[in-house]
This record gives sequence, structure tokens and C-alpha cells, in this order.
Amino acid sequence: MIDFTMHIGFHYTSALRQQGGIGRYTRELINTLAILDTKNRYTLLVSKDSPLDKLPTLPDNFQVKVMPLTEKIMTILWHRLYLPLWVDVGGGAYDIFHSPNFILPPLYNTCGLLTVHDLSFMKYPHKTVPKLQKWLSKTVPHSIKRATHVLADSMSTKNDLETMLNVPSKKISVVGAGVESRFKPIIDTHILNHVRQKYNLPTKFILGLSTLEPRKNFEGLIQAFNHVEPFFSDMHLVIAGGKGWLYESIFAEAESSSVSDKIHIIGFVDDDDLPAIYSMAEVFAYPSYYEGFGIPVLESMACGTPVVAADNSSLPEVMGEAGIMVPATDITALAVAIKELCCDHALRERYIQRGFEQASKFTWGKTADILLNVYSMISTVKQ
Repeated sequence: MIDFTMHIGFHYTSALRQQGGIGRYTRELINTLAILDTKNRYTLLVSKDSPLDKLPTLPDNFQVKVMPLTEKIMTILWHRLYLPLWVDVGGGAYDIFHSPNFILPPLYNTCGLLTVHDLSFMKYPHKTVPKLQKWLSKTVPHSIKRATHVLADSMSTKNDLETMLNVPSKKISVVGAGVESRFKPIIDTHILNHVRQKYNLPTKFILGLSTLEPRKNFEGLIQAFNHVEPFFSDMHLVIAGGKGWLYESIFAEAESSSVSDKIHIIGFVDDDDLPAIYSMAEVFAYPSYYEGFGIPVLESMACGTPVVAADNSSLPEVMGEAGIMVPATDITALAVAIKELCCDHALRERYIQRGFEQASKFTWGKTADILLNVYSMISTVKQ
């Protein structure tokens, strides 16, 4: 019988029920830990209504435990009624329980580790659905108080936790994200043509990609494209991402544009198709008002696409000197940067090469190593 160092409980529901965002983050983290960590035992907790057919093949030190309740019911019982339905009682004795999705379930006698990706619901409350904003503003601080330790995606988020919620610095560790090795320039014409036809993509386009919600500033990107389009008769704008919330104004902005026939909102893009879409884009634009990390910036760089992004929150940490940064509210500066990256070949090549170098600094292997060190630290504190 193998004597494992630690038994780690992990709330894996988001990996199965959310396609992008935190779901993708959680999947990549566990996939990498499954490759790197043979010393610890993991139990992945999932809700009753999770699609179990999406579970990856995992090694013997990983097991899955299906909770007897749906995600919605668990959320109500844990975080609205505050019932003490401890996940570490009744066959769940863990050294650490890690929740990667803002909120921590009830724990009886286990060190709780909580990942807080950003505080957008506090920084930009008007860009979040009021009911969700109110709930997060109550539940996230409560979870942070109960957690033994907190993980932030970036120094920016760590600073926000310290200044906005008075979380002690020593209680927070920065554990960022990575870029999968599949994100690289795609040159296979068969793959490119297949993806182009699948999403009905134009030949030349500027790409914006994220969940459709106000914080991502797609309206500003559309306005910038209105300025850019007259310089390029064959340039289009492609906006990719699933519908989030308060997205109606994005569609209205696109429809009211004088070049609306060149603006394509294509919806959610399958994970497998992302490298090809990044590779086909002339420029990747990410003028978000606020980010906890900004994985798409790194993915586009890894695919050889130059990037222009906003100069706020975590984006300077992620971008470094590998892209052009502009204020999210400066539509003219955004338009000028996009135009320069499309027209100036030397500038474009310089940022493409810088992008490759910058993206290579962020791997899921490095992320998992940092996380394992945090696990070890917390376990030592408990002892």
C-alpha cells in the first residue's frame, strides 16, 4: 500500500460544468498535477449534476467523489442557509481542501485553500448582474475569512485583496496560470480551412475573445474598429466568446456600426479550435477594464499573433514588454495601436518575437510546482 504524503480534497465541479474561464483553469491545473504529482492523494469532489463523461483519465492517486446534491442545491445549503454540511466529514478526511472558484464549502477540521481570481464584482459592480454582485460581495469575503490560505492569480489581485478586503499579505500566495503546449502557430492549411469554415471567418480579421460581458469592453473594441476599418478595405472584426451577462449592448453596438457587415460575433469557440483562430488573426485586442490574469493574452502570443491590451490590473504583469498597452477608455489609442500592428511589418515582427518569449515564461508545470509548494507549506502549518 502506497503511503501518500498528503490527502488533498479538490472542488472540481467547475471543471466539468464551465467550458471556459475558471472551468478551463481548473482542468489544466488538475491535468498537470496528475502528471507531476505522484506523492499525494487527490479526491475530486463534483456535484451530482456534473457531466461525468467529461472526466479525464486520471492516475491511481486521483479519485472522484460525487456529492449527492446538485450544484445549485449545494450552493443554497452551503452559502445561503450556511448549513454545516462539512465536506470533510463522512469519508472525507483531508489534509487540505482546495476550492478554485471563489467560494469555500463548509469544513470541519481541514485546512481550507481558496483561489480568488479577481475582485471585479467589487471594482466594477455596475458591470455585474446586481443579484450576482450582491451574492459574491457577501459570500467571497466570508469564504476568505474561513480559509487557512488564499491564492491570487496575480500580484494585482493580491494587492486588491489586501487593500479592498484587508486580507493579510502573509495569508496570500500568488499562483498564476499557464499556456498549454498546443498553443503555437498553426500553419496546417487543412486545420485552418476547417476552422475558418466552421465559424464562417473572413480572410483577414482583428480578434477579440472572452466571455461577452461589460467588463471586457467589446463596445470599445467595436468603436476602435470603426476608426481602423477605413484604412483596410478587407479587414474585419471577429468577436468570439460565450454569452455572459449584460451583453445586449455589445450586439447593439455592433448593429449600429457603419461597418456592421464586417463585424462578426461568432459565439463560443471550442477549446480545440482556439490555436487556429489565434493564428489566423492579424491582431489580438484585449481592452478589458479589469483582469485577474488574462490567459488569452498569453495564448495569442504563443500562437504568433501580436497583442494590444489595456494597461490596467494584471495585464502589465502578463504582457510585460511583449505587446502594446493602452488605456481601456482611450478608443483612439486602441485604434492607432491596432493600425500600427497591421501596417508596420518591423513593429509587428518585433512584438511577435517578444510574444513568443513572454508566453514561454508561463507554463502549467511552473504553476503546479508553485501550488505544490503552497500545499506543503499549509500542511506544515497544520502540523
